[in-house]
Amino acid sequence: MIQPQPTVRSILGARTRPTLSLEFYPPKSPLGFGILGGSIERMREVRPDFTTCTYGAGGSTRENSFAAWELLARMGFTPVVAHLTCVGATRAELEAQIDRIHESGIRNIMALRGDPPRGETAFRPPEGGLAHADELVALVKSRHPDICCGVAGYPETHPESASREDDIRHLRRKVDAGADFVNTQLFYDNRVFLDFVRDCRDAGIGVPILPGLMPVASRAQLERSVAFSRATVPAALAEAFDRAPDDEARRAAGMRWTIEQIDGLVDAGVAGIHLYILNQANTVLDPYLSACLHRWHAAHP
Repeated sequence: MIQPQPTVRSILGARTRPTLSLEFYPPKSPLGFGILGGSIERMREVRPDFTTCTYGAGGSTRENSFAAWELLARMGFTPVVAHLTCVGATRAELEAQIDRIHESGIRNIMALRGDPPRGETAFRPPEGGLAHADELVALVKSRHPDICCGVAGYPETHPESASREDDIRHLRRKVDAGADFVNTQLFYDNRVFLDFVRDCRDAGIGVPILPGLMPVASRAQLERSVAFSRATVPAALAEAFDRAPDDEARRAAGMRWTIEQIDGLVDAGVAGIHLYILNQANTVLDPYLSACLHRWHAAHP
């Protein structure tokens, strides 16, 4: 019998310090899985409290997701939060995926509607499918109430939301459906996140809200992250990249910015820090960021 993994809900409930979580994505080839395994091995010293891994809705990509979740668990990066989306699946197919995740011992699911398929501008659920993440949360909880559900939050609003108030109403529906915690989209200005949390609390959203950060090492990487996230770039961050004379200096500028964000958020009392690392061990092992995380662990053993 597979031993069930702990839930993020229990980890956050018992925390004596902010948690640290890392997000991965499933590789597309055996070579990619070998590289990911090596990266995980190199990152053991980071000691994340939990990891998350994204989901591919199609046949082979879906199997890669399950293989990546298994790899993370086998190498000790548990508990794993398995992403699950409504894309391209009927309700019955989603029930089967939820059951399979549960049977694997995973007890954490990030319930997401998902993006429209490539080439389409609007999300359209398949016949017999689900249209919104709150429906997926409710389905997960109806199948296995012991699964802890995370959902996405958008400090600078979802691209499809009519307003910030509309966006927070959508988030409230996900929480009312049974979501246990929120992971946010990336942002580069802590005030944006803190204002978002304040507005969520005012709207009656009481679950933990974990800020999502993406360390960036170049101006090009920063622009790519903004393109898919709608995050705004503070003038000071843009100027830091523009002043840097070479790639090494630009990488240092990006890492210093992330460290300042982490320190500021921890001082503000956040429940945890979630890092979008894009499977790159070099990100969390960067001398600047690694020193920050070691200092963090030393202060909060």
